[in-house]
Amino acid sequence: MYILGVWDGHDAGAAIVEDGIIKVAINEERLTRKKLDIRFPVNSINACLKFLQLKPADITTVAACGNQFSRLLARAVPSLDESFYKFRRRMIAKPRLEKQRRLIKYRITEMGSNAILKKIIEQQIRKRLNKLGFKDYKLVVVDHHTAHAASAAMASGFDKSLCITLDGVGDGVSGTVNVFENGELKRLSTIPGNHSLAMLYEQVTTLLGMRELEDEGKTMCIADYSYPVADEKNKMIDLFHVDGLNIIAKHSTTRRFIELEKIMWNTRREQFAYMAQRTVEKHMLQLFKNAIEQTGIKDVCWAGGVASNIKANRILRLQSGMKRWFVFPHMGDGGLAVGAALYADNMLNGSKGVKLENAYLGLEYTEDEIKEEIKKHTNIKFEQRNDVAKLAGELIGRGEFLFWFQGRMEYGPRALGNRSIVGPAFSLELKNRLNMQVKKREWFQPFCPSLLEEETKRIFEDYNNDPDRFMTMGFMTYPAVRDRVVSVIHVDGSSRPQMVGQENKKYREMIERVKRVVGDGIVLNTSFNIHGDPIVCSPRDAIETMIATKTKHMIVGDYLLELKA
Repeated sequence: MYILGVWDGHDAGAAIVEDGIIKVAINEERLTRKKLDIRFPVNSINACLKFLQLKPADITTVAACGNQFSRLLARAVPSLDESFYKFRRRMIAKPRLEKQRRLIKYRITEMGSNAILKKIIEQQIRKRLNKLGFKDYKLVVVDHHTAHAASAAMASGFDKSLCITLDGVGDGVSGTVNVFENGELKRLSTIPGNHSLAMLYEQVTTLLGMRELEDEGKTMCIADYSYPVADEKNKMIDLFHVDGLNIIAKHSTTRRFIELEKIMWNTRREQFAYMAQRTVEKHMLQLFKNAIEQTGIKDVCWAGGVASNIKANRILRLQSGMKRWFVFPHMGDGGLAVGAALYADNMLNGSKGVKLENAYLGLEYTEDEIKEEIKKHTNIKFEQRNDVAKLAGELIGRGEFLFWFQGRMEYGPRALGNRSIVGPAFSLELKNRLNMQVKKREWFQPFCPSLLEEETKRIFEDYNNDPDRFMTMGFMTYPAVRDRVVSVIHVDGSSRPQMVGQENKKYREMIERVKRVVGDGIVLNTSFNIHGDPIVCSPRDAIETMIATKTKHMIVGDYLLELKA
């Protein structure tokens, strides 16, 4: 039984699940080349069907997500979504009443749902699906945080787990605490949207002059450039407190924005970011500790936008009392299509899910398709080789970087060795050049490493034999190795590594060659895109990015590409 999952909000996408297994998953942005696309995912749905050679009639169940009033409004008037998208991404001139517009948005997104809204929403979704040729299907509309929880719990591989979700707001809710046991997801607490810890981070990001729902990672990075601020002097700490399995906000969301403006007025931006980061860490940690103590469950999984904060994740891993952990690799709203489909499969078929072994769930292109695209570009020379992994490893060992395009595209925000820019971990000069000239990012943003799993113990001092395949967790490097991995650590020595086992043999072979050349089995790995663009999906995307950045070397499949002089 094929179940199609659909999400048509922020970072829209689709997925198909069968017997608890994620068969394919993709987000609309990768196909439309519109970062975090918010439209109904027509392209993603069609791509998923085509990849599995299915027709709409083969789909027995569609699991959609989003019951709240703001989604109903956006589906009824799509121009509202498009208008807010351009506003949020600052693609338009600053409008009049900009602050008031944000405050209204906070109020609308906090509104929950009811039986009448749910009925109208179901009709809206059916109308769009029917236009695509879907007939005789069962439609299940899954609650936002239930979908987040299902994605984490059912992909974790844990028989019994504590599952926590935290994000800005979805269906009027900002967080939940759940237990997944015997194939049943049971909710223990619900945190209302107006008590959203994640919304604090969103508001701080906005006040720092960056884009909410997109640049929160930059806020996390900036925080490490601050002198520490003691909790008793941190004016954000008391904006929230944790009571059992609930987070309680001192003010409404709109009032908090005004209070944050006052704090920002005489606070340096690094300290402002630090205060927000510390506030999130402190209250998340208390929530997780309380949940572990109350349930006695030490296998913990989590999802939602806050789960992308790898600094907070590290604190949770080390200090909450958890034993084993799992963060769903597409933790934000872009992962809701998978979560909705998994939950529907659980409810209708009793599926308990299957441990997610890798995130290579997207599209793949044949060698013929790759060659056909390459031949369209007369300014590129190419040759087919049977030693591309070895060649790439030797280039990196000499201090060069290259674009690397292989197999199925990764699902989620992290490049994991199939749509990656790779380079040496030992070169600070190359790191700066990649940031400023190729990626065109802010100078303070760090890059991440991919390393052989067996190298992990000697590089990270807080590794506890639980490998992170998905770049969802922060780790701290040993001081003695930092000069050898200088391009893949942050200013404090921390890092967000991908620990490579046997799940990506060609990528692993490349890193093994790097180890033979330089002595360390570790490389710089960043997403294959220019900053602000989606990660490349197709060979065409890859070649266009190569030309735009004037990058010398690229390997696509078994082809080595070089720009002609």
